[in-house]
Amino acid sequence: MWEEKLKIYDELISKCKRFERKGKTMPYTSANGHMFSLFNKAGQIGIRFSKEVQEKYIEEFDTSIFKSYNSIMHGYVLIPEKMLTDLESVVKYLDESFDYVMSLDPK
Repeated sequence: MWEEKLKIYDELISKCKRFERKGKTMPYTSANGHMFSLFNKAGQIGIRFSKEVQEKYIEEFDTSIFKSYNSIMHGYVLIPEKMLTDLESVVKYLDESFDYVMSLDPK
């Protein structure tokens, strides 16, 4: 199950030309010193947004804040299973998240 979901995450990342997946045991993406997507041990994908955008997408996607290893990941939205049938739409959110972290001060 986890391996199948990881393939979906990898396929999603492969559609984005500005960044690549990092992490062997905890797959993630980062830019400008900030993580902006994460694949947890439950096989779930979280994408980071500004607080305002996060609140909007939680409502719009009918989802919740993303959790990883029993920790609430502030700023991250849990991408619901139903959205993974249309990776092209999720790519847009991943690109939006990349743009967001690039607007932050570098770490």
